[in-house]
Amino acid sequence: MSGLVRLDATVRGRVQGVGFRYFVLREAGRLGLTGWVANEFDGSVRTVVEGPEALVDQLETAIRSGPVGAFVEQVQAVRMPGSGAFDGFVVRSSGHRGD
Repeated sequence: MSGLVRLDATVRGRVQGVGFRYFVLREAGRLGLTGWVANEFDGSVRTVVEGPEALVDQLETAIRSGPVGAFVEQVQAVRMPGSGAFDGFVVRSSGHRGD
């Protein structure tokens, strides 16, 4: 879809057990973004989010800091054109298989 950007980001550090997924959920909701966030088996948190580039930029800035109690060591982020495949933003269970 024209004008949409997709961010696929994996966050590493102390990011599980500190409310990181719900922090991303709140921020994405506040910004009106769509997509999902989930814990990964390796201890990281992955999020795939779509929306206007300026709003996706704001979310990326937020996840690079994380909530109180988190310690972000690394963010691996890839951007691509958005697909418009998501209706809202959800927290997914661990072990999901992508979109």
